[in-house]
Order: sequence, then structure tokens, then C-alpha cells
Amino acid sequence: QVQLVESGGGLVQPGGSLRLSCAASGSIFRINVMGWYRQAPGKQRELVARITNGGSTNYAVSVKGRFTISRDNAKNTVFLQMNSLQPEDTAVYYCNVDVTSTARSTSVYWGRGTQVTVSS
Repeated sequence: QVQLVESGGGLVQPGGSLRLSCAASGSIFRINVMGWYRQAPGKQRELVARITNGGSTNYAVSVKGRFTISRDNAKNTVFLQMNSLQPEDTAVYYCNVDVTSTARSTSVYWGRGTQVTVSS
């Protein structure tokens, strides 16, 4: 089993910044892909950004140039630096990791989510 602990959400004014963190622990052999998704009220969950074990990244068009995803492989942690936040970024943000366990099976895990609210 793998546990994910997210932190860093909160309330911020438009134009402000937040940094999300997600630390994975448990029976981990290798973390393959780490990512962040978000879900706003009444909307479907959508990909925000993802990063592979080798450091390749993908971003949603709506956040490109404002958000930066990074990871610390030694600490099994993924970060999302969010700058120039806008009200439309308001959502619950979920960490998502694709993990190969010590038993060499691969599974996807979700965090419990952290609320990000952008409002004046």
C-alpha cells in the first residue's frame, strides 16, 4: 500500500501564489508518473500537470506558463508551484501517482485532495 499526504492549499487573492506538496510513502519500488488533477464544483476532474520519472512534463493549456510541476525522487514528493492564480483556478486539487510496488505490481493512487480558493 501507498499513502499520499498533500499540503499547501488555502485561500489566496487573484494574482497570488501557492505551492502544493504531495509526499508518498509505503511499499514503493519506483514512482513512475506523478501528477496533479483538480475538480471544481459541478465540473469533471481534469489534469493540471504531470511529470515522469525522467522529468518530462505535461500541462493543461489553462495553466501553462503559470504553474510548474517538479519532483524530488529521493523524497518521493511532487510539488506544484502555482503563480498568477485566478478565480477559475479554484478547485480541489488531487495528487495522483503511478507506483511500482516492492512486489513489482503497478497501481495508481489518489490523494484526498486539498482545497485551493482564489478570491478577493
